[in-house]
Amino acid sequence: MKKQLCIYLCLLSVSITTLTGQEKSPIVFHPSHEIKKQSAPYSDVVEVGNLFFLAGQIGMDHTTRTMVEAGIVTETEQAIKNIKEVLEQHGLTLDNVVKCTVILASMEDFSAFNKVYSKHFTKKPARTTFAAKGLARNASVEIDVIASK
Repeated sequence: MKKQLCIYLCLLSVSITTLTGQEKSPIVFHPSHEIKKQSAPYSDVVEVGNLFFLAGQIGMDHTTRTMVEAGIVTETEQAIKNIKEVLEQHGLTLDNVVKCTVILASMEDFSAFNKVYSKHFTKKPARTTFAAKGLARNASVEIDVIASK
């Protein structure tokens, strides 16, 4: 019993020391690099310490503010291009991505989506993929990522 109590107290001491030794990271809500998106009710990127949480991207061409040609392949390519552009604004690349969340309009698109995705996310970040009805702008796919600097 004494040995278990000693181990518990040692672990508790290490945990408290670790927690008190950490600095509180400021939360930075970055404005969009896209002028037309700066009035949106969300941030393109929220930075906490060395983590960057990106808002979801769909297959919209931000220069024209219109969706690219409908279809999972073209929309996925554009969504990933949009993610790259946001990451570049913060000195990051797709290689910095540690987590992706993918929302498909239909799981029937999973295989075609995966072919495009695999070409770009070569480091294989952790990923969650699911389907949902009714994505913004009637998109086929939306992708959000978390990146680490």
